[in-house]
Amino acid sequence: MKIGIDTLGCDHSKSGNGSYLLNFIKNLSVNDDIQFELFGLESDRYTYKSEIEIPYVSVDVLDSKKAQFKWHKRKINNFVKKQGYEVVLFPAADKVLPSKCKNYLGIPVVNSLIFKKDENNKNSALHYIKKGLNNSEKIIAASELIKSDLVKNGINKNKIKVIYNGIDHKLFFPTIDDGSEFVEVKPFAIRKPYFIYGSRISGPDKKHLELMKAFEKFKKETGEPHRLVISGYEDDYAKIIHEAAFESEYSSDIFLTGYFPHENFAKMYEGAAACIFPAINEGVGLPILEAMASGIPILCSDSSSLKEAGGDTPIYFNSDNINEIADCMKKIVSDKELVQKMIEKGIKRSQEFSWDKTIKETIDYIK
Repeated sequence: MKIGIDTLGCDHSKSGNGSYLLNFIKNLSVNDDIQFELFGLESDRYTYKSEIEIPYVSVDVLDSKKAQFKWHKRKINNFVKKQGYEVVLFPAADKVLPSKCKNYLGIPVVNSLIFKKDENNKNSALHYIKKGLNNSEKIIAASELIKSDLVKNGINKNKIKVIYNGIDHKLFFPTIDDGSEFVEVKPFAIRKPYFIYGSRISGPDKKHLELMKAFEKFKKETGEPHRLVISGYEDDYAKIIHEAAFESEYSSDIFLTGYFPHENFAKMYEGAAACIFPAINEGVGLPILEAMASGIPILCSDSSSLKEAGGDTPIYFNSDNINEIADCMKKIVSDKELVQKMIEKGIKRSQEFSWDKTIKETIDYIK
């Protein structure tokens, strides 16, 4: 069986879709029954690396959302026929997807709440994506919450399979504190102690502003030396966050790193006092699982898929309640016994997720 894997729409690995694809490819192993082949932009030829040899086919399309959307609308079916794919996986199905797959099985992989984010129906492209989802024979959803979002918007629940994302336990695992004052993550040396929030700075639903206000309150009321490290890919919205950080009374303790490669988060989690994740509208919750696997406590929003991912391990809060977020930070600093219990439960919880398991379930589903 020859399976094509679409890399278009995955933002050169710098988004949730890109992280999914990066880990999926990285953890593939030789399968005598299946020949995998990646296709996408020439600039991504070496982005998604694997320990096994996977051919890569360059597609003649511009590096723009509009151009890639049109390519899927008009040209992909002829491309698939030429390459001889029997199956195509679409890891960025929320962005690029053919309206109908002709003479092959197309499987969208949905890693976000694509309709939840567009409740006012402002995104015309989603009408086309919805058509593609309706015409798909099979769909993979990365959480029960995503499946629910799809079903509420008219997608047949019987063709949706929930397959959770995995964790790379070779990368994210507990380490012993070496007692150092700094965490070296080139080109930075980050002073401890600190809270870490790793997520794209892409809109108000990520709740960066609320987190910074809560951090200010925490600092005023405790006088603790903790810093707030915000790390993630930045789009135009990031200007608002940078301005707010600069104007903060505690600007010297708020550190925005910009984009970091996924593997660098293991080092940043390792030195953190806790991972704080206030984002809402999250479909997967993978960052909190990776932080759990790294052996740090989790404070996160009580909305979206984070409860589904975290279970009873994190301390949850209302992301719009500044006082509540600040109180959660205080608990982490003051209650060492609570922290140790959270760490132990988090490590145990994280062991339920692995990329080997994700890949096996995906291949079994395709077969």
